[in-house]
Amino acid sequence: MRKALIVGIDHYLHISGLNGCVNDAYAVKSVLERNADGTVNFITPKLIIGTNSEETVGRSTIKEAVRELFKDDSDVALFYFAGHGYIEDTGGYLCAADCKTGDDGLSLDEVMTLAKKSPAKNKVIILDSCHGGITGDKPAGKGMAEIPSGLTILTASTADQYAMEKQDGIPGGVFTSLMVDALQGAAANLVGDVTPGSVYAHIDQSLGPWSGQRPIFKTNVKSFVSLRKAAAPIPLADLQSLTSLFPTEGYEFPLDPSYEPERSPEQKRDRSIPAPDPDKNAVFAVLQRLVKVNLVRPVGEEHMWHAAWNSKTCQLTALGEHYRRLVEADMI
Repeated sequence: MRKALIVGIDHYLHISGLNGCVNDAYAVKSVLERNADGTVNFITPKLIIGTNSEETVGRSTIKEAVRELFKDDSDVALFYFAGHGYIEDTGGYLCAADCKTGDDGLSLDEVMTLAKKSPAKNKVIILDSCHGGITGDKPAGKGMAEIPSGLTILTASTADQYAMEKQDGIPGGVFTSLMVDALQGAAANLVGDVTPGSVYAHIDQSLGPWSGQRPIFKTNVKSFVSLRKAAAPIPLADLQSLTSLFPTEGYEFPLDPSYEPERSPEQKRDRSIPAPDPDKNAVFAVLQRLVKVNLVRPVGEEHMWHAAWNSKTCQLTALGEHYRRLVEADMI
């Protein structure tokens, strides 16, 4: 079972309101509900939104929902929050709609306590709020995190930074916009899995070094957890063919002109050039798809076409060798 709690608050009773947090909450719920192939991912994510005075999201409402999320022995328990964040010398807080001073919000230490006690196999906390990077830090040691096994934290900014909002288009946070893009497939690996680590990498690279906002990633897991299954950039059968095409580490696959299916009229008249071999053409098509995802490269030539015509070879890249080992170990 995969559970998700998604909170987005725009309306605040005593402090300034926000514009895009509810939009962000809906976007996250939509992308998490189902995988790219339409299968169920997170079972009916619980959505709590605060849009106006008739939808006031209080501190106790958020706390009880977080407690409910983390109480079960689920495979994944994911908590997403978009709204105001607050920090002072006693720690960080998520601001509910009824907050007056900030430190009367939901303490991040309380969220961490509930996550630590949770029997869920994987706990994921994602915060698009100011100062969220303090989550998981030890109270007495700035910058020193204490993350229990099975917990991953991803935040929009460091403890000292604000979380930026988009300047054009539909209102929302820059962080969540990039996160949704990652979940839709921009951060998928070659089998389509989108992990918290790949989401972080996508956001960090997209923001660039000159951004005034740096995402924070903290984790203590024994193996990756997939947040969503996106469309894989290459057929699974192509990946699984790595061990048959390249049976050993360092193997170079020999090519010749019969692998290349295309011929000019002049080449067709040249009897010294072997005709295309349909079986080899099918193999060559697989090799070219593997080249496109940086798993295979030609040896001594710039392009696979030249490698075939000049009877050269191709070999696995470092990434290709990694995936070959995964296939060999029956992990793909």
